[in-house]
Amino acid sequence: MFKLQELIRRNTDRLAMSITTEQGKTLKDAQGDVFRGLEVVEHACGMATLQMGEYVPNVSSGIDTYSMREPLGVCAGICPFNFPAMIPLWMFPIAITCGNTFVLKPSEKDPGASIMLAELAMEAGLPDGVLNIVHGTSDIVNAICDDDNIRAISFVGSNTAGMHIYGRASAKGKRVQSNMGAKNHGVVLPDANLDATLNALVAAGFGAAGQRCMALSTVVFVGGSKSWEDKLVDRAKALKVTAGTEPEADLGPVISKQAKERICRLIQTGVESGARLLLDGRNIMVPGYEHGNFIGPTILSGVTADMECYKEEIFGPVLICMEADSLEEAIQIVNKNKYGNGASIFTSSGAAARKFQTEIEAGQVGINVPIPVPLPFFSFTGSKASFAGDLNFYGKAGVNFYTQIKTVTQQWKDLPSGSGVSLAMPTSQKLT
Repeated sequence: MFKLQELIRRNTDRLAMSITTEQGKTLKDAQGDVFRGLEVVEHACGMATLQMGEYVPNVSSGIDTYSMREPLGVCAGICPFNFPAMIPLWMFPIAITCGNTFVLKPSEKDPGASIMLAELAMEAGLPDGVLNIVHGTSDIVNAICDDDNIRAISFVGSNTAGMHIYGRASAKGKRVQSNMGAKNHGVVLPDANLDATLNALVAAGFGAAGQRCMALSTVVFVGGSKSWEDKLVDRAKALKVTAGTEPEADLGPVISKQAKERICRLIQTGVESGARLLLDGRNIMVPGYEHGNFIGPTILSGVTADMECYKEEIFGPVLICMEADSLEEAIQIVNKNKYGNGASIFTSSGAAARKFQTEIEAGQVGINVPIPVPLPFFSFTGSKASFAGDLNFYGKAGVNFYTQIKTVTQQWKDLPSGSGVSLAMPTSQKLT
């Protein structure tokens, strides 16, 4: 793993170019994609301490008990298109350092980064057969779910695919961790720092063309902060939409024509339901890339919880604006949403922040942090409809997912002979 992290760091630019060429995100964002994955590899270098068991001598006279963590065997990962380097690196470095072999299925839309990472792993000295790449769509996914040799499956992607995999693989007795859709909210209080908050909303809402499971796609303006909408629009208008390889690019294209059509349809449902279209990026033209799948920053205001554009994950550069009269009302809006990946609050009030972090129902909470994805010595802790399974990705939970506990009780003492056979339940206490 030490050698792998060195090779990934050395090849960051090459990996980033592959990602941008296949997926479309900007080169700077692609470099962040690689670096976020690299952090997990670096964490895996110290994985031994997280696999330590427990030992208690003399739990009863002459009897010791100890536990150990052992690998499961063959594990698998099924990856989405939006983070072609980071998500595979969430999976196989942890699984392999826990002693497992791994089958990785990258997205059929952008498999290049996974192949490059596998080549780097081989160069680092990973033995043949430890990391394996398979390609395909639903037929390969189903084969992974059904294969009796595969003990655990990691998945990141849509709710439809995620729940299918969770149900099918769980029925076969496999462990599954399934990170799925999201509708992440940012609650803005009037006492928040205006410039810093607006910058955070724009970056977290439109970065990677909104194709992040932790994108901050919904803003809840509380009270007087509603007046900030115009300034939000001005900052969004200033973003440059062009090919990800262009040095001045802020947003690249979305992944496919079908994705663009779906995003545009959801924007239109919002307009037809009564939302105000403050900024419309649907008809943007990028010189030199007239047939690209580009959508410019789009802002819908006055959105309510019954609108389809709010209930569905748009997964595009669309920021939805809602209103609340109080922090309590804003918390209710967030908690009623079925998703639970992340939620953030922007405020200068410690009391408000503490109330928010205590009462909010989301796996990852940000306080003046728009995308609160934790460093890998913690775990990625999505909840509600955003996650299916019992053990989350990386950190201690990731180690627990890829290992199983074995407990040994041993007795080394002279035993009395001729005392006969006792069929009573053995205990550590002498019965009278």
